[in-house]
Amino acid sequence: MARTKSSDTHFFNAFSLVLGALIFFAIVLFAVARLIGTDTQAKDLQLDPLYAKSVLKNIAPFAHVAIAGQDNAALALPKSNLPAADVPSTGEQAYTKVCSACHVLGINGAPKVGDHAAWGPRIAQGKEALYAHVIAGKGNMPPRAGTTWPDATIHMAVDYMVSINK
Repeated sequence: MARTKSSDTHFFNAFSLVLGALIFFAIVLFAVARLIGTDTQAKDLQLDPLYAKSVLKNIAPFAHVAIAGQDNAALALPKSNLPAADVPSTGEQAYTKVCSACHVLGINGAPKVGDHAAWGPRIAQGKEALYAHVIAGKGNMPPRAGTTWPDATIHMAVDYMVSINK
């Protein structure tokens, strides 16, 4: 029995030594990775503004929560006087780029292109009502159909969709 106890003690000592060495090695690797990562990221963020912008976009919160009865002004999207870079120049381009994604297949209850029974009552409301619905969002459609396009582009897209659904 004394031999088993000695054997167990030897195993425990060897196991503790190996485990301690592995933990020490992991700590050293972690420290080296932090040094390399901090140095590399700091240089990339300072030298490449596009990289910095993409990093900030990736780490930005996915959503913000508005609470009833509270001041939610901080959640409002900032207004920019600069036009978006991807603003289409015609209603057809706007339709092809964004609107067709839902209106061709009727996704989320969007009226399908060419479905005169669905479009008739909407067109009868007038273009001003349609403009307001797209700008404010209606049903499952987000405001501005999920874009940042100016009102004039929204109007062109609505005009085009009305023209192909009459």
